[in-house]
Amino acid sequence: MPFNLKTPSLLCCLGLAMSVAHAQDNALKVCAAEDEMPYSNRKGEGFENKLAQWLGSELHKKVTFVYWTDPRYYLRDTLDKGLCDVAIGVDTDDPRVATTAAYYRSGYVFIARQSDQLDLSNWHSEALTKAQRIAFVPGSPAETMLRAIGRYNDLFNYSQELVGFRSKRNQYIKYEAEKLVNEVSSGHAELAVLWGPSAGRYVKASATPLTMTVIPDNNTRADGAKVPHHYSTSMAVRKGDTALLAQLDGLIKTHPQDIKQLLMAEGIPLLTEQGFAVVP
Repeated sequence: MPFNLKTPSLLCCLGLAMSVAHAQDNALKVCAAEDEMPYSNRKGEGFENKLAQWLGSELHKKVTFVYWTDPRYYLRDTLDKGLCDVAIGVDTDDPRVATTAAYYRSGYVFIARQSDQLDLSNWHSEALTKAQRIAFVPGSPAETMLRAIGRYNDLFNYSQELVGFRSKRNQYIKYEAEKLVNEVSSGHAELAVLWGPSAGRYVKASATPLTMTVIPDNNTRADGAKVPHHYSTSMAVRKGDTALLAQLDGLIKTHPQDIKQLLMAEGIPLLTEQGFAVVP
């Protein structure tokens, strides 16, 4: 059989292409925050980093992280562009992507010093009207409810102090959950209102004993509109990536205890759909 002089090069190229395809088949490219703890960082210290490594182990794929710095645009700039294949934590049924079944549900929490013995059952608790400082993240349900109970304006300067009075105009301003929890543990603030998964690790690690109370999900604004406080979290892939979506859904369905154990080790308050605490 005659051979074209180009045949060895062609075979080499085909072999290289097959090797690349095989490597891609055995890789799980994860969209991950460069520095958004306790979720993810470049050192792999976040609980979403740990979940990603667990996924890779179960799927027999090597995990590589594609890092983003601005949460406002990360799906557009990473997942949508094909730079990565899966986002570990998104709202269930986010319309921008294809989401798995929810793998956990959690809520916003009140955080206080245990020694203060504050009664913090809901947004009508007297402690919220008396506290001099309440740490919270602007734009969250905490801001909406602080407005509803008439506390937002007198807490505004303190909330800006937490980020050095930087303006959020045309830039992402990050409120560090660890710092806000430390505001309470140090005694600088009486209370903090945070998303439970962002606070759990730091409440658990605090040298000052703290309480973390899940806020009921029955809150409304002054006009009667509901202000959700409990949310379900899913993993996400690009729309149309049905094969990977099915793999992830399969793991969520068959390994709920593994996932729950990892999240509970973080101190994350887990909830049922009915709003009850999930027990170990």
